[in-house]
Amino acid sequence: MGKIFKWLVYALLLGVLMVPVAVLALAWYCIEAEPAVNRAAQVTPAHVERAKLLLERNDPRKMRAGMLRTITLTQDDLDLALNYLVNRQLKGSSRLLLQEGTGTLDASVPMPTNPFGRYLNVSLTLRDTGEKPKVEHLRLGRLTVPQPVADGLLKLGLNWLQQNPGYGAATDTIRRVQVSPQMLRVEYMWSDALPDQLRAALLQPGEQERMQAYQARLVQLAAPTANRAINTRQAVPLHTLVQPLLELAAQRASPADPDKRLALEHRAALVTLAFYINGKGLAAVVPAAAQWPAPVLRPVMLGGRTDFAQHFSVSAALAATAGTPLADAVGIYKEIDDSRGGSGFSFNDIAADRSGTRFGEVATGTLAQQDKLRRRLGAGITDQDLLPQVKDLPEFMQEVEFKRRYGGVGSPAYKKMQADIEQRIAALPLYR
Repeated sequence: MGKIFKWLVYALLLGVLMVPVAVLALAWYCIEAEPAVNRAAQVTPAHVERAKLLLERNDPRKMRAGMLRTITLTQDDLDLALNYLVNRQLKGSSRLLLQEGTGTLDASVPMPTNPFGRYLNVSLTLRDTGEKPKVEHLRLGRLTVPQPVADGLLKLGLNWLQQNPGYGAATDTIRRVQVSPQMLRVEYMWSDALPDQLRAALLQPGEQERMQAYQARLVQLAAPTANRAINTRQAVPLHTLVQPLLELAAQRASPADPDKRLALEHRAALVTLAFYINGKGLAAVVPAAAQWPAPVLRPVMLGGRTDFAQHFSVSAALAATAGTPLADAVGIYKEIDDSRGGSGFSFNDIAADRSGTRFGEVATGTLAQQDKLRRRLGAGITDQDLLPQVKDLPEFMQEVEFKRRYGGVGSPAYKKMQADIEQRIAALPLYR
């Protein structure tokens, strides 16, 4: 009995020693000094237009339960979307290659400081089997993962998706996936419950509660007796809403994790404000919001114009939630779209977009940026703090006139105007 106990102790000690050795060996093999993929996510107005067309073709309002539909995505569509998500969520880069029956994703993700290297490089090839995908190849750094282990990891990932309320509902609708060179076709069966399930999945824990708090504050601010500036149905200056909402954010933020918590509060405040200013209900992203008290809708103005407030608020919300490249591209796309028969291309709208983007960056940026914003709010802000003087910038140009004067987006003349706008914004104390 004593010998058995002794061997058990030896085995336990060996296990305790071997586990950290194995972890160190894995780290040495998997983590490398240089990234295998290093590319920015370049979102352009053309990409936004492509996404808009895809959404129009798959508009939920035109769907019926049980309807079979097919969505076709190009390699460029998926490559951009994945690289953007990896950039945004993991601060890394990725590249996707679609071939006959297979898809290969290469990605590089920066790692916390360690003695082994700076990047985790991943290469994954999945094969379309007609049912569930199969791992054909998985490499982590210099380590090729054995097939049984790779299959087990894929199974765990698919099970996690299936158990997630929103993503599981989405995967349940998929009937067939076909991979061909440069193309992915997905056949799915529409469910009326899917939009609400997906919206619920996209909201981070606590996000709904935060938005409800800022909607409740807007109810107070928009009430006829809440503020002399909004006692009538006349337009409301944007700063009279921004300042109290972000002051509430500072009150709600936890001192235990001030920079991250305050960024989350600012983000929820800016999203709630953007939906209010643009006359849309929060129920579009938060189904439960349909039951919340709704603020009285009043026109909101920035720089004397309601369209500037709309541009500013949407770009601020996009920058706070989706990142600067997407916010910029959406703003430019809207101006190009307006030049094709709408109100026309307006550089002052671009200025409102860029100012909003910069505000969203500051509001969700570093602790130093958020502290500076808090101090500015404490001293009081006006609309002139949010948007520079833009009345002299060219506007209302239809496509022919815009191309005649500026040659299109990316031309030297366009870049000169863009640089002028950036200088004006940078001169405002709030954005320095």
